[in-house]
Amino acid sequence: MRFNTKAEYGLAAIADIAIQHEQGKKAVTAEIAKRQRISPKYLEQILLQLRRSDLISASKGKNGGYSLTRAASGIRIADVLNALDSSILADVSEPDAEDGIRMNLKVCLWDQINRHMREYMDRLTLAELLAQCNAFESHGCYTI
Repeated sequence: MRFNTKAEYGLAAIADIAIQHEQGKKAVTAEIAKRQRISPKYLEQILLQLRRSDLISASKGKNGGYSLTRAASGIRIADVLNALDSSILADVSEPDAEDGIRMNLKVCLWDQINRHMREYMDRLTLAELLAQCNAFESHGCYTI
């Protein structure tokens, strides 16, 4: 499993929106871009994909911005990743019997690691991810 920049930035953006959502605020593109150090133009593309997947909604006007369509506890990280790039969590097909040891190792090791990661991402909610990040932050590790 490899995360591309769209997935990485998309997770950061939806986490940012979730934090604003928890505070009763809407997140504005320019502010998300500044806080997360993402190009505003690229961020707009990412936000559009998250909107199309019904993970976030947008409103216009003076108090406009982005908010979650449901509680962070109801959004799985797998939902976010699939909205941004469906190949990240895609299943890998089984090899033919004649594919050799390299393919057998791939299936026995790498595909199993990917399967466990897919299962983890399918269970992990945005709320849980934010709680884990807050725990790291409280230990001085890093901040969102």
